[in-house]
Amino acid sequence: MAEEIKKNLRTPIVCVMGHVDHGKTTLLDQIRGTAIVKGEAGAITQHIGATEVPIDVIVEKCGDKRLADKFIVPGLLFIDTPGHHAFTTLRSRGGSLADLAIVVVDINEGFKPQTIESLNILKRFKTPFIVVTNKIDRILGWKVHSGESFLSTYKKQTPEVQSIFEKKFYDVIGRLYEQGFSADRFDRVTDFQKTLGVVPISGLTGEGIPDVLMILLGLAQRFLESSLHYDLKGPGIGTVLEVKEEKGLGTTVDVILYDGSLQKGDTIVIGRLGEPIVTKVRALLKPRELSEIRYESKFQPIPKVTAAAGVKISAPDIGDALAGAPVIQATSATLDEVIAKVKSEINDVQIQTDADGVMIKADTIGSLEAMVHEFKKADILIQKAEVGDVTKRDVMEASTINDPMHSVILAFNIKINPDAQELLDETPAVRVFKNDVIYRLLDEYHDFVKEQEEELDKLRSDTLVKPGQFKILPGCIFRQSKPAVVGVRILGGAVKNNTDVMLPDGTVVGVVKGLELSGKKIPKATVGMEVAMAIDGVTVGRQIKEEDILYVYVPESDSKVLEFEIFETLTADEKETLEKYLAIRRKDKPFWGK
Repeated sequence: MAEEIKKNLRTPIVCVMGHVDHGKTTLLDQIRGTAIVKGEAGAITQHIGATEVPIDVIVEKCGDKRLADKFIVPGLLFIDTPGHHAFTTLRSRGGSLADLAIVVVDINEGFKPQTIESLNILKRFKTPFIVVTNKIDRILGWKVHSGESFLSTYKKQTPEVQSIFEKKFYDVIGRLYEQGFSADRFDRVTDFQKTLGVVPISGLTGEGIPDVLMILLGLAQRFLESSLHYDLKGPGIGTVLEVKEEKGLGTTVDVILYDGSLQKGDTIVIGRLGEPIVTKVRALLKPRELSEIRYESKFQPIPKVTAAAGVKISAPDIGDALAGAPVIQATSATLDEVIAKVKSEINDVQIQTDADGVMIKADTIGSLEAMVHEFKKADILIQKAEVGDVTKRDVMEASTINDPMHSVILAFNIKINPDAQELLDETPAVRVFKNDVIYRLLDEYHDFVKEQEEELDKLRSDTLVKPGQFKILPGCIFRQSKPAVVGVRILGGAVKNNTDVMLPDGTVVGVVKGLELSGKKIPKATVGMEVAMAIDGVTVGRQIKEEDILYVYVPESDSKVLEFEIFETLTADEKETLEKYLAIRRKDKPFWGK
């Protein structure tokens, strides 16, 4: 019975994620490399974009062959394209095809941007995962015991080294708590559904690797058994991992097959923008074994492939295939149904866009979905969302948008085409932000919006007429009219050139045409200053006289902004002067400026 169950279970798919240089590739190399070198039983199989580690190899590395009877899953399929790029590419209708994940954290460096990004993605997709704290061998004084379990090598360290390790390790546990995860060292976890297991390892020396493999098997068996059943005789179903040009083969697609089987000559339907691609498999290819690297070709043809596996497909007219799109085998009887299914899945990703907003571009469908999710969550409007590099047409479209906050292209993990860059150099109004971390793009855009808003506020503030109050000094009438020139003291706020002035009864009597301090012209006089002021439109002795107090005339629209939008940014004397001014204006009109 157990054997029958095993036959119907596909290999669980495992994605390795984390920040660049934290040891994702080293971990994968350690898992697959030692078995290949030693020629262990059930030798590891190289796939396109993946490495299959059979159960025999895993139990051998764990040092207990009796474990083979304990586990019913056939092994583990590790995705060789490390990072959240692979995770978001392996998708199906908004979900992830990755059954399990490993998040790699350098224990000496701690959390980095892509660490947090990986955790956010896993949280969103509710994918079971473990965290490995890598590079324990770099802890000062650490004594290496290659290939041993963590507990075995840890017990052989000095108390001083153990103390350094504990501090670094629980710094990581603390950061996980900040991200909303209850976590602890794997051997102290009693329920992996409630507490995240964290495994200390060295990808370089292999310490802790047996623990990683054992826990992944346990998670697969405990949480995934029902979802790992597949139909061996059913149609091959997979996801495009990458579209590549291969010498001698032309355009190929790297596919992770997760259900059924596929063989040379089969008709397949592949997702793209618009109508799906319908083509025939010209060749199925897998990498040559390490012992066969003398061959010029890196790949060898195979007649058939069964899930779960990574395979390179050579077929006509597949250049427009989308990374992250479905690949489904079809027969003449099922072709129409399969085309409709693939088209429906691509249409599901036609993002609901807004009438106004930014443009976002991403490398794969899954990345685009993740971007849209995060941007919508941050209340950022999206006018256009597409897979692919930034093109000249994108720049031209963005240049027609009047709102500077939306004349923006946010590019995730893609290139800017040369002709697009040329146009960008000539179009400073269009801004492009490029990054391979989604929340970094969000941060950069938020910073940009903040800068734009501050500039607009400054511009508006500079053009606003602000309150000012001044007194005509006795004995300081230098000219009576055309224009009148008088000595004044600024009692509150400020007075600028070309501003209208009014009497305390609200009558506008003239306009400031010049300000002088110690014989030098100045653009503005502030509180406490005594200056000569030229006022056009008045005659001293008629409209104004010595010791009169006058006010800067503030238009009603400006007074609303001053009182209700930027009041807190005004100085104390500006606030006091504005309140006096508003009291004058509202004496006869209580709702003036409200």
